[in-house]
Amino acid sequence: MKTLVLKPVFSSVLAALLLAGCAVGPNYQRPSALGTNALPTAFSEAIPTNRIDWKPAEPSANLPRGSWWDVFGDAELNRLEDLATSGNQDLAAAFAHFEQARALVNLARADLFPQISTTPGMSRQRTSDNMLAGKSVTFNTFSIPLEATWELDLWGRVRRGVEGERARLAASADDLESAKLAIQAEVAIDYFTFRALEAQRNLLGETIRAYQRSLELTQNRRKSGIATEYDVSLAQTQLKSTEAQVPAVNLQSANLRHALASLCGQPATGFAINESKTNIATPPSIPVSVPSEWLEHRPDIASAEHKVAAANADVGVATSAFYPRVLLNGLAGLQSIDAGALFNWPSRVWSLGPSLQLPIFTGGRNRAQLAAARAGYDITVANYRQTVLSAFQEVEDQLAAQRLLAEEFDAENAALKSARRTLDISNSRYKGGVITYLEVAIAQSSALTHEETVVQLGARRLAATVSLIKALGGGWSADGERDGTPGQQTAMPGAAAEKAGRPPTTLPGGS
Repeated sequence: MKTLVLKPVFSSVLAALLLAGCAVGPNYQRPSALGTNALPTAFSEAIPTNRIDWKPAEPSANLPRGSWWDVFGDAELNRLEDLATSGNQDLAAAFAHFEQARALVNLARADLFPQISTTPGMSRQRTSDNMLAGKSVTFNTFSIPLEATWELDLWGRVRRGVEGERARLAASADDLESAKLAIQAEVAIDYFTFRALEAQRNLLGETIRAYQRSLELTQNRRKSGIATEYDVSLAQTQLKSTEAQVPAVNLQSANLRHALASLCGQPATGFAINESKTNIATPPSIPVSVPSEWLEHRPDIASAEHKVAAANADVGVATSAFYPRVLLNGLAGLQSIDAGALFNWPSRVWSLGPSLQLPIFTGGRNRAQLAAARAGYDITVANYRQTVLSAFQEVEDQLAAQRLLAEEFDAENAALKSARRTLDISNSRYKGGVITYLEVAIAQSSALTHEETVVQLGARRLAATVSLIKALGGGWSADGERDGTPGQQTAMPGAAAEKAGRPPTTLPGGS
């Protein structure tokens, strides 16, 4: 009897092994990044000497990004970036999503193995009086069963599910890197803006002191009958107007300090930014004359593509619903009506055999699920291509900003130099009694405006440099080289997602 039962079982297992490589549904192929559009041969906003040679994309978002902010050589910025990387709560949430995705991979993989459970029990039972010759029987039943169920994944339903979860795990790892890069860039931009406001406050302080001296000079000249009351009033107005700008600058500075505290995972109360002796007059040069692999480092592009792979696996899972499911069921255990004899050899029971679940009529459920999965795949492809388009836009925007802000900065510096010369001439002419104070006030206002504009443009250039690094996917080191091993790349799902199961090198909360 045992031989007759086990032969079909071994036959089923053998069939499963023969069909182990079969999985219904489409195998994943990376969609074209730009659809029917050809990949551009170069960045249009890059200067001619920085043209980029393009090559087929090979996602490498898993490469270490390193401390790209080291290119600015600012110790205080380094401190804030370290705080944000370890303490930011948005990063902590992103890491929790990563851990959740890793657990879901293990959950999906569990269906590849037999599921074994036991439900020991005891019951007391009474039979009907209309049975056993009109005599009822009352008895106890004791049982310790061990039940096992194993799905023979003939059509790849389970394997496609695991493939999809692995791809989602890889996307979650990329999302974590994307969140980290965005927060680090925001810290750098806020920090440089804060430093610019400090410089503006210092400039206003120097200007106020200069206006106070001008007011004293004008008052003395008024006492001597050289200047008029109008000149004194004009000097006072100019002084008070400049003093009124200081609280507004201090408010912006306080808001940025509070924002940096939040980004660093610190309470705003008592959070301080240390003084920096670093004076970045010119932003560091970011090389762009490199192959297209720089864009391959963008974690949002890698995440979007991994989501396409996950949606493709979902199509396979939906397709498998049209095929029968073969389950291998087994039971072994002990059963007795006498608790004392429960563990005796005659109390043993067992059963073993396959079962088949075949969809015959589902009211269109399976077709609807397959249509939904295919539509979901199309959505992810469109999102992936839009992410690539947005990446091109961001790089082009920041390349244009680098070039045009540099031109504006040079022109504004030239204007500032001229305004300072005009102010020196006006002061000399006023002291000589040639002109009224009105012309001096005009020259002073013009010089202050150009001074503030130069400070603001410096901060905008630094912010544009940070945004360019972010647009290129980060990973810059102090010598301008990309961190990571050249040629290293992310394997595609499902092998890639296994690699993505490795936690990031730097995790929030000191993990």
